[in-house]
Amino acid sequence: MQSRRKLRYRLIVSFALFGFGLSALFAVASLYVRAKVEDQLVVSALQHDVDQAVDKVIAHPDQPASSELIDAWMWSDRTIYKAPLDWQTLSTGVYDMNDVDEQGRPRHYKLAVRRKDGIIGFVRYDVSREELGKRQLITALVLVVFLFSVLSLAIGVWLSRKVLKPVSELANRLRDFRRAGKAEPLAPHFADDEVGELAHALDEYSARLTAMVERDREFNSDVSHELRTPLAVIASTTELLQGSPDLTPKLAERLKRIERASRQATELIEALLLLSRAERRGPTRGETTEVGKVATDVIESQRPQMRGKPLTIELEVRSAVSVNAPASVLAVALTNLIGNAIKYTLEGSVQVVVGDGGVEVIDTGPGIKPEEAERLFQRGVRGEGAGGSGAGLGLAIVRRLCELYGWDVAMRPRTDTNGAIASITFS
Repeated sequence: MQSRRKLRYRLIVSFALFGFGLSALFAVASLYVRAKVEDQLVVSALQHDVDQAVDKVIAHPDQPASSELIDAWMWSDRTIYKAPLDWQTLSTGVYDMNDVDEQGRPRHYKLAVRRKDGIIGFVRYDVSREELGKRQLITALVLVVFLFSVLSLAIGVWLSRKVLKPVSELANRLRDFRRAGKAEPLAPHFADDEVGELAHALDEYSARLTAMVERDREFNSDVSHELRTPLAVIASTTELLQGSPDLTPKLAERLKRIERASRQATELIEALLLLSRAERRGPTRGETTEVGKVATDVIESQRPQMRGKPLTIELEVRSAVSVNAPASVLAVALTNLIGNAIKYTLEGSVQVVVGDGGVEVIDTGPGIKPEEAERLFQRGVRGEGAGGSGAGLGLAIVRRLCELYGWDVAMRPRTDTNGAIASITFS
C-alpha cells in the first residue's frame, strides 16, 4: 500500500535523513582515517627513533645514548635489570603500555623496543595528548553531526514551504471555488511550471464539466416541458370524457385506468426531475405528505396488474406517518415496491403496513435470497422470475430517492413463509 503521508512531510524527512546520514558517514570516515594515519605515523616515528639511537651507540660507544624523542633509555644485556620489570622481557617492537606516574595517576604510553648486538633501547611516547585530541575530535564530530542534521531539517522545512506553496495555493483556491459554488480560471494565478500545467488541466476539466452540467440542465428542462405537455393533454381529455352523459361503465373503467396511468407518469417525471435537480442543489423540503394517503392512491393505481391473478392486496395503517417530502417522491418509491410485489406474486396476498415511522410491503411471492437482497438495488439487476419486462432500474431509482431524503430502504426474505418484505424507514 502506498504511503499516505503528505508530500511536504516526506520531503522534510528525506532532507533530515539525508543530512544525518551524510554527517554520520563523514564522522565515521574521519575517525577511521585519523586512527589509521595516527597509528602509522606514531609507529613509524618511534621505530625510526629507536633504530637511530641504537645505531649511534654502536657507532660511538664513548658517547652517551640520545634520542630524538623524550624519555629514551639504553641498556645492555648486563644492565637490563635497571629497566622496569615489565620491560625486561619485551622483544623488538612497539607496545601499548599502561602504568601510573610519579603522582599515582594512570598513564598510557607507547613503548618502542629495539634489541641489537647486546644493546636494548627503549623509547617511551606518551599518548595521553593523542587521546585527549581524539576525545575532542569525537566531541566536535558529534556537534557537527547534530548541526548538520538541524541544518538539513531547516533546509527541508524551508524547501518544502517554497516548493509546495503553489500546490497549497492551488488546493485553497479549489476549496474557495467549492464554497463559492462557481469555478474561476486557475492557470492565470500560477507560473508556467508543473503546478501551472496542473491548474491548466483543471481549468479544462472544469470547463468540460460545466458544459456537461449545463447540457444536463437544459435537457431536463426540455424533457420536463415536452413530457408534461402531452400528459396534461391526456389528463384533461380524460377528465372531459369522464363527464360525458352517455359513458358506459366499461368505458368509464378504462378512462380511470388512463387517468391513473397519466397521473403515475406525471409523478414519475416530477420525481426524476426533482432527483436530478436535488442531487445538484440538495433535496426539496417543506411539503408534508401523509404516507397512508399516498399508499392508498398507489394501491388503487396498481390494481389493474392483479387482474387474472388469485391475489388480494390490503392496506393496514397502524399509526399515522408523515414525511417532509413531495408526494411525487413517495409515490414513485411506493409504486415501485408495491408494483414489484404484485408483479412477482402469482397468488396469495400483498400487504402494505404503515406505522412505526415507516412502511412495509409484504408479499407471498417466491421470495429472495438473503445474499441478493442488496444487489437488487443496483442498476440493471432484476429479480428471478421477472419475465421479459422491465430494465432493472426501479429499485435503483428508489434507492437514490431514499438516499436523497435520508430514508432507509431494504429488502429481506420472509422467515415464516415464502415471500419478501420491502421496507422504507423514514428518518
